[in-house]
Amino acid sequence: MVILSHPTGNQFVRYVASGLIQARILQSFYTSIACFENDFLYKIGRFSKLAELRKRVFDNDLKPFTNTNPYHELMRQLSMKMNWESLIKHEFGKFSVDGVYSNHDYWVSKKIGQQQSKGAKAIYAYEDAALQSFIKSKQIGLTNFYDLSIGYWRMGSQILAIEKERQPLYASTLTGLLNSDNKLAKKDEELALADHIIVASSFTNDTLNLYPNPLNKVTVIPYGFPEVTTRNPFKEKTSKPLKLLFVGGLTQRKGIAEVFETANYFGKHTELTIIGRKTSNECKELDNNLKNYTWIPSLPHNEILAQMQQHDILLFPSLFEGFGMVISEAMSQGMPVITTNHTAGKDFIIHGKNGWIVEPGDSNAMIQVIQNIIDNREQLDQIKINAQNTAKERPWHKYASELALFIKQNLSNE
Repeated sequence: MVILSHPTGNQFVRYVASGLIQARILQSFYTSIACFENDFLYKIGRFSKLAELRKRVFDNDLKPFTNTNPYHELMRQLSMKMNWESLIKHEFGKFSVDGVYSNHDYWVSKKIGQQQSKGAKAIYAYEDAALQSFIKSKQIGLTNFYDLSIGYWRMGSQILAIEKERQPLYASTLTGLLNSDNKLAKKDEELALADHIIVASSFTNDTLNLYPNPLNKVTVIPYGFPEVTTRNPFKEKTSKPLKLLFVGGLTQRKGIAEVFETANYFGKHTELTIIGRKTSNECKELDNNLKNYTWIPSLPHNEILAQMQQHDILLFPSLFEGFGMVISEAMSQGMPVITTNHTAGKDFIIHGKNGWIVEPGDSNAMIQVIQNIIDNREQLDQIKINAQNTAKERPWHKYASELALFIKQNLSNE
């Protein structure tokens, strides 16, 4: 039986929980906020100021297993709305993301012994919220499953340090360079305590080559794709501008400078929509570029998928990802992706067939891809269909069942 721990919950956590329930090996689920259809939190989430609650909806099957500790996450949400910046200051604010994760980890560590007495044999936890839980788990003989959802930090630090020099006008958006030595050391401790390390892409696996000591086995289990839309017929109108979309945090870690360089090059021949929040309010270059395009700071998930159906190509030239779920989301909606080999793109995309892979930081390569599409617009319909066909091959439930099987097999081998 397995304890599942994640501070905030998200799409892949929901499917981990689903897979564990289906395999009958979920002992308990710990998170900050969870609401279920038609309960009190779900009902009050209809009010605009409480809409964030609707993002924490879980399947009713998970309700009997769920334990919540909402105070720190609720205060984080309130502090953001009230602009109490000192309380949410990166890493050191009491109600920062790091504060929420650390508090959650400490809380779960106090519950592990109780769960062991009820039959728990392992804990499945995530980066930055696993250290105290893993320490306690080791003390009492449980197995530690560690989910590394983004690439290993040493590789990230190298990439972002180079990017700070290469794109100085966007340096303030590189918040990953703000991490303290203490936080980075904790990441290494979590990895050292992990009996099994699970990653979602071959790129993340490759980044762990920089870990300075031996690690237990790393297993790649890619995330799934959303349900494929019935978007038909495609029938490109070649006279219209190519509609480009970017979805993600507005940071140079995700290649936002290259997105603007590409769109600026084509001018009226393309239309660019940006969906995502700023990571910094101190980047004038970002602000200047945003004025020239359609910028939507935030949308509910279903509306993002709807936007994907209305655009031709997703630009996602990220320099450092663990997976890049917008890639799989876009492909499921019939929108092929231009991305880099520093994402999960290379695990699914065949260049020129169902999308395109370019080198990180290479806006010229993106420009060449888009120019070829403009010159051969009739090919785009087939590429969109190919993207959807790829998405059909790996629905989310396949990820859930593969992960649950992996955990079950390794529980029996301990």
